[in-house]
Amino acid sequence: MAESYEPPFSLTPAILDLVAQIAEEAGRLGLGRAGAIAPRLRRENRIRSIQASLAIENNSLSLEQVTAVVAGKRILGPAREVLEVKNAFSAYEKLTEWKPHSSRDLLAAHGILMKGLAEFPGQYRKGAVGIAKGDRIVHLAPPASRVPVLMKDLLAWLRRTKVHPLVASCVFHYELEFIHPFDDGNGRIGRLWQTLILSHWKAPLAWLPVEPVIRERQAAYDEALAASDRAGQSTPFLVFLLTALRDAMLELTPTDQVSDQVAALLKHLGNRTLGATELMAAMGLNHRPTFRKNYLTPALEGGWIERTLPDTPNSPRQKYRKR
Repeated sequence: MAESYEPPFSLTPAILDLVAQIAEEAGRLGLGRAGAIAPRLRRENRIRSIQASLAIENNSLSLEQVTAVVAGKRILGPAREVLEVKNAFSAYEKLTEWKPHSSRDLLAAHGILMKGLAEFPGQYRKGAVGIAKGDRIVHLAPPASRVPVLMKDLLAWLRRTKVHPLVASCVFHYELEFIHPFDDGNGRIGRLWQTLILSHWKAPLAWLPVEPVIRERQAAYDEALAASDRAGQSTPFLVFLLTALRDAMLELTPTDQVSDQVAALLKHLGNRTLGATELMAAMGLNHRPTFRKNYLTPALEGGWIERTLPDTPNSPRQKYRKR
């Protein structure tokens, strides 16, 4: 494969329209700001993403069980499925440390996702692999000997491409599934890596729960992959994934992001620990009820800040700091 490899896909009117819709929705939600999604919702959304991504791979744990595992609690469930949750949470938590075009980072991510689950976590496969539906092979991946160069060229394309990150993330997702570079875990690493690519476009998309939408439409997800295989290009898969991304974003509401008042409080708080009176003085405010209603309470409820004395919220010694 040449150095200038370009994955085959077409920028159809439907795809361009979906990109425009998603970009417009991102602007409405203020996703250009790094802190656009409340910390409380970030964790909830991440747990939803993990539960759905693993459910696609036949993990049977419920959202409540996954939440408990992430919180460090013991649950009744298959040990392998519990380990899948722990691994996935560890991998998603490291998103900010990885570069989308880095093969080293991709292999490290797979190593975390599949530790104790696959025979060769963090390594490209050494043998042939295919995807079966019942007793029928629906996709036969390229020979193992070609995987390193195929992935090298795909990652090089991702690094240099000028196409919109929304499109690039979907193309990469499809191409990775087509190459099927690992013995196991290809689906979950594909979804993880798409999230990583999107987060480099808009940082808050690291917490966009698109996986639950895909899980609800799993038959369509599989068919979009098959349709792209038949077409010899990823265009059908792009339409499916961009639609899922748009719909996941539509489920977010303005209350999920930081308000102008909370943003102002966070700016003046900085890395300090301040009491309410000190905060009001720093912000030039003098009406305590308004301060509590419009600034302090929303910041606390959204998880943006925390009390230094959580067990005694009305203590005169109470102070606040960023989470």
